[in-house]
Amino acid sequence: MSNEPSVTGTSPRTPRPGTQKSSSAVTKKGDRAAKEKPTTALPPVGEEEPKNPEEYQCSGVLEVDFAELCTRSGYTDFPKVVVRPRLQQNFIHSASLSEKPTQDDQRLSASCSQNSLESKYVFFRPTIQVELEQEDSKAVKEIYIRGWKVEDRILGIFSKCLPSLSQLQAINLWKVGLTDMTLTTFIALLPLCSSTLRRVTLEGNPLPQQSYYKLMGLDSTIAHLSLRNNNIDDRGAELLGQALSTVHNSNRTLVSLNLAFNHIGDKGAGYIADGLRLNRSLLWLSLAHNQIQDKGALKLAEVLRPFELTHREVVERRRLLLEKGSQERSRSPSSSRHGDSKMDREKSQTVGASSAALSDKPEKMQSLKAPKGLGKKKEKPGEIVKKEEKSGPGQSPTQGTPKKEDATKAGKGKVTIPEQKMSKGKGTKMGSKEKRSILLDSEQLLVEATEMVNPLLEPVEHRDGKVFMPGNRVLLHLNLLRNRITEVGLEGFLTAVQYQVQASKARTSSKAPMGLLGLSLAKNCFDPQCPKHIMIQELMLPRDPVKAKVREEEATAT
Repeated sequence: MSNEPSVTGTSPRTPRPGTQKSSSAVTKKGDRAAKEKPTTALPPVGEEEPKNPEEYQCSGVLEVDFAELCTRSGYTDFPKVVVRPRLQQNFIHSASLSEKPTQDDQRLSASCSQNSLESKYVFFRPTIQVELEQEDSKAVKEIYIRGWKVEDRILGIFSKCLPSLSQLQAINLWKVGLTDMTLTTFIALLPLCSSTLRRVTLEGNPLPQQSYYKLMGLDSTIAHLSLRNNNIDDRGAELLGQALSTVHNSNRTLVSLNLAFNHIGDKGAGYIADGLRLNRSLLWLSLAHNQIQDKGALKLAEVLRPFELTHREVVERRRLLLEKGSQERSRSPSSSRHGDSKMDREKSQTVGASSAALSDKPEKMQSLKAPKGLGKKKEKPGEIVKKEEKSGPGQSPTQGTPKKEDATKAGKGKVTIPEQKMSKGKGTKMGSKEKRSILLDSEQLLVEATEMVNPLLEPVEHRDGKVFMPGNRVLLHLNLLRNRITEVGLEGFLTAVQYQVQASKARTSSKAPMGLLGLSLAKNCFDPQCPKHIMIQELMLPRDPVKAKVREEEATAT
């Protein structure tokens, strides 16, 4: 009996070593798994990939390229590229929800409250919205970034993936926290993009140094620039006005400029007006919702009608005219014939001396009548030079003596260079008339050869010892809504509009500028029913193409 309980006592102890062995085996397996896990989670290949973002070749798909470059650069929590939602779809969706609210929808929203809450937070995450081409679903046409800060790291990634977008047309940055340094980086990025990029929007990005004028440099290709709500004051307007034009250069690519919702006053409006004096590319300008009063309004109205040139502008005009005149004289065929004309004069002098010696012998007078007649024609060196210039560069002085018709035919047949044709052999007549003719010809050549002529070379008017240049008739639309203009400034715009209407009626060719077609002056400090405002509306109503189209549609409908 004593042995039995010992057996029974030892029987439950016997499985303990087995259990210890099994637990040790489990711990060994766990150790092996723990040792194997870090090797699989951190492969050496994954460590090398973020170090080489420059080796990646962009495919032209922004969503793929941006994500790949961010991961290679070690940027984990990066914004996603999403398609910009259409406004019409949102309106239709909201209308359908408001018209048919059912109980099933409410139950579904209650059951999925957590998912809907997460989706709402996803809406506030940074995203890069893109608008795609209709024909190609992968080609990005416009980029919209709104409400999150764009840093140098993002701009560096953009500098690698944006140049591959061949159809990119616009970049819109709204409240992205730009600084003067990041703006400089962004401007350096623009030349790398496709040539189709023409529109840039920077709104809600106030800069301390107000360096927005860098977007309007001489080498800029931006055609449409929007700078609304950037707290631009008179100092910023001065820089923008100088970027539009100065006495020596001007911007020739910018077509529209939106400066609404800023803090531009009378001085700033004067600086913008100074930029419009010699700018002949800007067609659309908005200064709405600013602080412009009568002084600034009169400065803007002054540019739209004939204005007096300053001393610097007069000096620069004379320099340009002399430069163009010298170029025309160098291009004319007469300049290459000065050496030949000197030789012809020496020959004529020798012929005159021989004829004088022969005149002493009366016996040989009759026999030398015919050559003497030829000698009379050759005795006048001035006529030789004139006829030689009229005949053309390829004709000898003896061939210039026959009829004028033969001379013109010979000149037309041999002068094949278009620059020589344009000169028409008028480069040797010295004097004030010669200078004026050369300047007029140069202006005509510039109009035909280039799209825009330097405004200082345009025909001017001299009155009381002052030089007046015709006003800016290239600007088509001017928006001055919600400023502080009274009837004093309104009178200046009335005079400007009257001049614009008269100048447009006197147009001689279809290539001449149309003049001002739209002027918005509503919501200012004057009565909308005052006579001056009504007269401006009556003058501008038939000129506005949008309102004219609406009237035509209404007429056809009735």
